[in-house]
Amino acid sequence: MPSSSRLIDVAGGRASIRVHEAGDGAPLLFLHGAGGLMRDDPFFAALASRYHVYAPMLPGYEDSTGEERLRTMLDITLHQFDVMEALGLSKPLLVGLSMGGMIAAEMAALAPNEIERLCLVAPAGLWLDAKPITDMFALLPQEFPSYLFHDVVKGAALMTPGGDLNDVNFLADFMVMNARRLGTAGKMLFPIPDRGLRERLYRVKARTIVVWGESDRLIPPVYAAEFQKEIAGSRVVMVPKAGHLVGHEQPEAVLRALTELN
Repeated sequence: MPSSSRLIDVAGGRASIRVHEAGDGAPLLFLHGAGGLMRDDPFFAALASRYHVYAPMLPGYEDSTGEERLRTMLDITLHQFDVMEALGLSKPLLVGLSMGGMIAAEMAALAPNEIERLCLVAPAGLWLDAKPITDMFALLPQEFPSYLFHDVVKGAALMTPGGDLNDVNFLADFMVMNARRLGTAGKMLFPIPDRGLRERLYRVKARTIVVWGESDRLIPPVYAAEFQKEIAGSRVVMVPKAGHLVGHEQPEAVLRALTELN
């Protein structure tokens, strides 16, 4: 699927945002997770096979700038509405993955009449003492594939095309690339990803689908029921043979779930 990218000014030049774009269908705003977009990202490509996908990179990711202005969860949520406005989008289908799912849920709670259709893919944002979320900031790079994928070997190859996390030089480049974007992610996810979202989810009016991989080791699948409990009328889709990055391992399952929101 051919794609393009461009830099856009947001909020009167307060941020400069890289937006990846592909597809010819109805508009879909995709909010990425803490890892950003992969090279030849399979989830982005799958979404673009059915929708016109806009994937804005948060400040701190790729060459997007303006992260110094994002101090709180409210700042980050309002920033994404500014991006929506800059792109000329009105009530697009909103899909958020992991950290992006947390932001998407905040958007739907903050402005419930602006978000009508919502797909949360293994979202962060809630916390259960009995089932704590893995501290991704404490993981070694070599550990990421086992926490993110059901098929660890394929997942590692997907994360590191043409490279090896056990190679010292490749690992150094990987860690440098991660440092800036994890600075942005840390504002939402560190030390735990609880910024009071549970107390706001009752405000969500959007038709909502929550999608989770049954083999998720990063955010336990039990959190799917927690989101369903807090968002009135929401539905959960559990996907077998998929880890945290369910849209990357089983994209067709996510596309089928999205048809319920069309």
